[in-house]
Amino acid sequence: MSSDRRSYPRRVATEAGEIEFRLMSPADEAAVLAFAQKLPVHDLLFLPRDISEPKVLTAWIKEIERGAITSVLAWKDGTVVGCGTLVRDPLSWSPHVGEIRSVVSSEVRGQGVGRALSQETFALALGSGLERLVVQMTVDQTGAIAIFEGLGFKAEALLREHVKDKAGKSHDIVVLGHDVAQVRAQLEAYGLAGAVQH
Repeated sequence: MSSDRRSYPRRVATEAGEIEFRLMSPADEAAVLAFAQKLPVHDLLFLPRDISEPKVLTAWIKEIERGAITSVLAWKDGTVVGCGTLVRDPLSWSPHVGEIRSVVSSEVRGQGVGRALSQETFALALGSGLERLVVQMTVDQTGAIAIFEGLGFKAEALLREHVKDKAGKSHDIVVLGHDVAQVRAQLEAYGLAGAVQH
């Protein structure tokens, strides 16, 4: 994955103050676990695994080392306040498709951190050469849905009662998609080929 085209750390001003973006590494495991364990369970339902579990985080680190996952951490005052992840599986039937996952702590929610993190993860995805991107979340995460729609994602599927929380309650998941290849082709037709680069 060509995440090396973007340089880190990057700093961005938000209403929550200055946020620093850095690529996640094995050294960040404890800080990310502390971040994940403070998140409300509902915020984790769109993820395929519960990242607040240490064994899941260990597997995540292994996937980063293997190159299947690139994660960007949002740091504020030495603490992880958000994580944006690009997942791709070059050995699957969909090596041209990447999935973006993004979550921020409740302390900085509504202050532009989620938007900045989603934009940063999207920029990473655009630089990776993928043709399609997808993102999924519970249908009540209207703020996150609006952020991704603003980036050009469109609703493609509704998965009814697709996940269950720890209390056994079912929740619907919405899947949004972005056809990067089509957008790139349209920009090239207008002579703007570099516009979807970082």
